[in-house]
Amino acid sequence: MPAGFQYFRSDFTPSPVDVIHMDLSFDISDDETRVLTCSLFKTKDHSIKNLRLNAKNLAVHSLLCHGRPSEFIEEGGAILITFADEIPPQTEFIITSETVCHPSRTLLEGLYYDETPAGAPPTQITQCQQWGFQRLLPCIDEMTAKCTYRTTIIADKHYTHLISNGDIAVKRHRFSPERDSITYENMKTPMAPYLFFLGVGTYASLSRRFEYPSGSSFSLELLYPPGSDPVQAERALDILEDGILWVYLFTGPHCYDQVEIRHEIYRLYKKRSELRSRGAEQLDLAQLTEQMKQLDQKIVCGYAYTGSVYREIGMQNSDFGGMENVGNTTISTNRLMPFSGMTDSGFEYLLRVKVHEYYHNLNGSEVTGETPFEIWLNEAVTVHVEQQYHAFHFGEDYSRLQTIISLLDPVNGTFARDTGAAAMPIEPDGFNDPNDLITAVTYIKAPEFVRMVESILGKEPFGWALSLYHRKFAHSNASRDDWIECMEAVGGIDLKGMAEGWLKRSGFPTVTVTTEYDEKDRLCTLQLRQSGGETPWTFPFHGALMRGDGEVIEDFYHLVTGTVSTLQIEDVDKPDYYSLNRGISFYGILDYAPDEEELYLQARTDPDIGARFVAYQKLVSQEMVRLMEDPDQKPSPAFLSLYIDLLSDAGLMEGAGAQFLTIFEDAGDPALAHKYMALYEARRRLEDGIASEEAPILMSIYRAYQSTDHRWQSIERMADTIKNRQVKNLCLRLLSRLDTPAVHDMIREAFRDGETATDRLSAYSLLIASSASDRMEIFSDMIEKARVDLVTWEQFLLATAGSDADDLITLLRTIESSGYLRIDQANDQRALYGRFARNRKYSLETREGRTFLSDSLFRLMRVNEYTATGLLSTFSHIDLMDAEHHLPLMSILNALLKEGASPAFIQTTKRIIKGNPVAKRSYVDAFGQIPGLE
Repeated sequence: MPAGFQYFRSDFTPSPVDVIHMDLSFDISDDETRVLTCSLFKTKDHSIKNLRLNAKNLAVHSLLCHGRPSEFIEEGGAILITFADEIPPQTEFIITSETVCHPSRTLLEGLYYDETPAGAPPTQITQCQQWGFQRLLPCIDEMTAKCTYRTTIIADKHYTHLISNGDIAVKRHRFSPERDSITYENMKTPMAPYLFFLGVGTYASLSRRFEYPSGSSFSLELLYPPGSDPVQAERALDILEDGILWVYLFTGPHCYDQVEIRHEIYRLYKKRSELRSRGAEQLDLAQLTEQMKQLDQKIVCGYAYTGSVYREIGMQNSDFGGMENVGNTTISTNRLMPFSGMTDSGFEYLLRVKVHEYYHNLNGSEVTGETPFEIWLNEAVTVHVEQQYHAFHFGEDYSRLQTIISLLDPVNGTFARDTGAAAMPIEPDGFNDPNDLITAVTYIKAPEFVRMVESILGKEPFGWALSLYHRKFAHSNASRDDWIECMEAVGGIDLKGMAEGWLKRSGFPTVTVTTEYDEKDRLCTLQLRQSGGETPWTFPFHGALMRGDGEVIEDFYHLVTGTVSTLQIEDVDKPDYYSLNRGISFYGILDYAPDEEELYLQARTDPDIGARFVAYQKLVSQEMVRLMEDPDQKPSPAFLSLYIDLLSDAGLMEGAGAQFLTIFEDAGDPALAHKYMALYEARRRLEDGIASEEAPILMSIYRAYQSTDHRWQSIERMADTIKNRQVKNLCLRLLSRLDTPAVHDMIREAFRDGETATDRLSAYSLLIASSASDRMEIFSDMIEKARVDLVTWEQFLLATAGSDADDLITLLRTIESSGYLRIDQANDQRALYGRFARNRKYSLETREGRTFLSDSLFRLMRVNEYTATGLLSTFSHIDLMDAEHHLPLMSILNALLKEGASPAFIQTTKRIIKGNPVAKRSYVDAFGQIPGLE
């Protein structure tokens, strides 16, 4: 077995018993919770003498097996029960217990304290993913332990809400002079323990009925911070309602049938909602309702919610942005509602997370992965659907390009993470903590695998296969093989080999393409040679032969299975350029080097956003190399012309947004990829050149896009305004490179008068990185203004930590000493320390930056091991950095290894040290062996 892991798939053997039902009572006080548990179990086909229950950090007051003499011992986070007599097969038995658990302020698992309004009793919520339930009570804490629940909560009468899963069985009532009680029953759908939720807190609330076009309905409820704008709460429910409707209309096996009717129902539903908000006559509303019912009968729709209440609850402090909890979804409070302090990226996250967590009711809750190794399956399919919803509102080009950028970013992208020392496969051989399995690989690479499977099967067959999976394993558990077999059954193709390659290996293929055209025979030949693994990867490859005006001569699709593939396309005109890996059809790198003239032509005309973006990035890389090689070099006139042409292309900006013009700090050469400061300086000189040569045009475009309407509108209109703001703020960022008093005045105007948080925060980050005389006053003023609003505070930390300011460490130390930073809050940890760690030109390549990063890690690993372990990936590519950085960075890792407490943190540190053998050797040669490494 591979070393360095605590848990392997072999550890997850079937339980000797089924969990049938749990009757729970939580008596909650400010500093401890007394839990009475009555669990009904049933033996399977064999008798049992012992039963092991998970129980972590619990004070066990009693534990009894009713009607059966037994004794128990506590050992290693568990309770081992030994029965006096064997319990026969297929026999039910009951175990009761009385235990006490204590809420935590820093461990965001089990029961912990969340943000509490002034004067209210302390808010306490649970987080059970993946093994948090065992911190509440003795249980079988496995994904296969799906059962029904009856949950009673007894707590302070001043709490506005006492929440758990299911429907109210006993209404809230006075239990004692100062305490209330309520009981919930979750009896319809057996639920895995990691989906359990309990919360007591003080919230404002908003509810409404969601009525399907068919006429069935259920209640939507939003729990949000008291004092928040109720109008924003209404908008939050509008967005949730939109996502639920979209899932119903545009997912499922028939979603590609009668699309016009589906869009018409969507239009009528939105019209009814608008009229209802205006207080329209009931007759008008009834007519729209009847129209929808008639249309609904003509189609077969997708998933419809089965509960009576679907509730979103704001959680201010969490390791995760959201968590599905069967009827009670928790979402990071800063992303719960479209707050005035929310940036555009925050709004897009809000849009995504709401539909993501809702779809988990089907994919994850009704059908649950078999073990933690299937977390990727629960998440990847759900992300795939989430991406479709995002594209529904923002357009396919914009949405897909956003993912492509997250893949290709040379420093923080998924490809970079998937090649470093911290890289793990989608489905690793083992793990130390289930949170090890929740990474960018889970949320980006795994969905790309799902997307490739969809591409191979075709969209409609994939939809049928996914429906088969959800029907076949409804209310039960499924493995990776179960999912693959459903795909194979519908697609009629063997996918097991492909799945094994993609799920069990880190990394990805690089595909080298050579082309040849025979004018006499009008024959085009392409050879694809893949590298990146001893066993060839299997993946779809999509390409096209193109005319110079962007017209497709011939479109082709090929399933790559071997090391070398030869494609011949007969009787075609000679292409002006090749559009390859269209839409980024496979997860990997395309190694294809056309001449510069072809790249410029493709960057201007290719209708495929993925291939066009890659062509543009190759030209950017060429410019970066030239600038790095010659300090006196300026950007080429050809590139400047292309850049302005693209920026001025209204169609491109409306479709893909200004994100298309991203300039990566990348020279296209692995030998230069981790020279962070040098690459930053080259990018800065490239942007300086654009600003210097094209300032009048940039100013003109900036002014043209200033007229963007900033008022709340429909989601579709919000998508348009977000794209417009991208263009405007890109122009301002480029102009900021001029660093003149006149430009400083423009930025101050945007900072002072900006109508959105995006405009204000963009301007702020430019000002503190400039030579403006009042930059420190602005920084100090921002601290005071941001600290009173948690949404703005998070964005302020992100903007500062990611800044290019020369005195960045001084700014960050000032924030630390301000008394406003709350290191026990996950949002503050991620925004300040996480964002700074990714600012590698400072965090890894400067002495003061390394000191700040080291100090941060030592503090965080004692407060939140999940955040601290995640930050270790910053050190993944030490070997590829200049040798002068090897010893100081290895010294940090060695010190962290000595002090690390959690297995996940220690093992990740070891893996990174071993994964950088050159730097490790230098350290050993200088200081001797690293204790405890082997």
